[in-house]
Amino acid sequence: MTAPLETASKPSAVQHLGAIALAPVRLVMGLIDRPLRALQRMTGLSGMAIFFLAPNMLIFGIFVLLPLFINFVYSTTGGSALFLPERSYVGADQYQRLFDCSNYLDPLTCQEDAFWTAVSNTFWFVVLQVTLMIGAALVTALILNRNLAARSFWRAVFFFPVLLSPVVVGLIWRWILQRQGLLNFILYPFGVDPYTWLTDRTWSFAAAVGVSLWAHMGFYALILLAGLQAIPKDLYEAADMDGTKPARVFWRITLPLLMPNLVVVIVLALIRSVQVFDEVYILTGGGPGTSTLFITQYIYETGFVSQPRNPGLAAAASILMGLVLVVLTLVQLGLGRRGEKKGKR
Repeated sequence: MTAPLETASKPSAVQHLGAIALAPVRLVMGLIDRPLRALQRMTGLSGMAIFFLAPNMLIFGIFVLLPLFINFVYSTTGGSALFLPERSYVGADQYQRLFDCSNYLDPLTCQEDAFWTAVSNTFWFVVLQVTLMIGAALVTALILNRNLAARSFWRAVFFFPVLLSPVVVGLIWRWILQRQGLLNFILYPFGVDPYTWLTDRTWSFAAAVGVSLWAHMGFYALILLAGLQAIPKDLYEAADMDGTKPARVFWRITLPLLMPNLVVVIVLALIRSVQVFDEVYILTGGGPGTSTLFITQYIYETGFVSQPRNPGLAAAASILMGLVLVVLTLVQLGLGRRGEKKGKR
């Protein structure tokens, strides 16, 4: 009776191999453990927190804070030279040039008419794209939260465009919308003549909004779906027992409890829409004319493409765009917190 117990207690060959493989790791961890324990005794827990945060803060400072500072310095310089030592200090001249307008609603009255055209296009793009994005993502999340057949498949279908590169998205939709593209091929049997969708000012702008919506909606729907699944089902069961109408359940239960996720979605969608560049640049190149010229493309072309290039003006425009994003984000977070407090009351 004792033989099986003795056999079971003996380590197997797999355990021997695992111990051999882990030996170097244990050796390294043992060498690291002693100095870390000594450091903890000297500095305490707060010192250890600083020690572990220091590498991340160093990387953040080098790749985020330092470029921001350099960008601000560039915005106070003039000339077409790319390297900072070769540029002359001009103070706030670049900002004055951007705001030199007789009528801000009419870009043609501005010294930098392309900048204000890009601002106007970006404003309308943000209004349309964010509104449609939030509505489509919310409806999609509500549908995917139901007990549908092949629900996992449909979730993957809606999320798949998010995995595509923005360049791939732009190329796909340019192939679909060009004169010999898939859309005209589908419409031709119905008597619709081939149309150049991307050379029409109205349709090209609509295409930019639609392509961005198609490419990113699945990401925001996933965030809202996670929020919907976190809502306790007991609330819905109680509302069903009381005979509450579905519309009232949505406005009184679903929407207030989904508000934290909705605020996150609004902030992320706003930031992404203001910074739109990749797919639209591939799709239309900012045209026809300047109908799809957005602020990020203006910054890129002013700093690197146009002749003579003006990195200082591009840096000033990027600083202004960043400030607007910060203000809008703070306003939306403030409104979201007020909504949460009202919901708790």
